[in-house]
Amino acid sequence: MAVFVVGHLWRYRYDKFGWTTRSSQTYENRLLRWGSPMFHIGILMVIAGHVVGLFIPREWLYAIGISEEIYHLGATGMGSFAAVLTLAGLGILIYRRRTVGPVFLATTVMDKVMYVFLGATLGFGTLATFVYQVFGSGFHYRETISPWIRSLFLFQPRVELMAEVPLLFQLHVLTACALFALWPFTRLVHVFSAPVGYLFRPYVVYRSRDGVRGARTPRRGWEPVGAPDPERLRRL
Repeated sequence: MAVFVVGHLWRYRYDKFGWTTRSSQTYENRLLRWGSPMFHIGILMVIAGHVVGLFIPREWLYAIGISEEIYHLGATGMGSFAAVLTLAGLGILIYRRRTVGPVFLATTVMDKVMYVFLGATLGFGTLATFVYQVFGSGFHYRETISPWIRSLFLFQPRVELMAEVPLLFQLHVLTACALFALWPFTRLVHVFSAPVGYLFRPYVVYRSRDGVRGARTPRRGWEPVGAPDPERLRRL
C-alpha cells in the first residue's frame, strides 16, 4: 500500500513525460480494435464487482433489498462473464504485442513483468471463481476476505481471517498485492489520468480571413499567382 501511494507520487513528480500508455495504435490497429475494448470493458466490470463484494458490507446490501441469493447470482454470472471477457481481451493484446514486430520492439522489460502479474492475478481469480463459485459449493469470501481487506485500510489487519481461505483465493490476493506494488512503475499509471483540464480550458477563437468578417482588416500580402491580365499587358 505504501509503495502504491508513494510510488505514484514519485512517478508523477519526476516522470511526468513517461506518465502515458505509450500507445501503439499507429503500429497495428486491427487486433487492437478488438482486444482493447474487450479488456477495458471487462476490467471495469471486474473492478466494480470487487468494490461491491469487498468494500460494501453485506448488511448494507440487505438494507436495500439485495438478498444473499440475488447477490450470489449476480456476482457469479456477471463476474464470470467479465472475467472471460477480460482474459480474452488480454490474450489478444499479448498476442498482438508478441507477433507484431513494431509493437514487440516497443515493449519494455517492465511491460513484460506487468503482463505476467496482471495475467496471473486475473487467472487465479477466474480459476477460483469457476472452481468454488460456479462448479463448487461456494465459498463465502464476504465473511473472510472482505473484512480482511477492510481491516487493512483501518491499519488493523485481521490476519486470522485469511488462514482458512482456499489456496486459489490466496494466490489471487498475493499476485494482486504484487501487481499493486509494481503499478506505479508500469504503464498502468494511465488509469489515474483523466482530461479534467479540458473542461476548464479557455475557448478556442477562430477568426475569418475574408474582408467582411473578422476582428481586423487583413494585412496586404502576396497576390495570388494567376494568368496575366490582357488589358494590363496592353497598357504596359
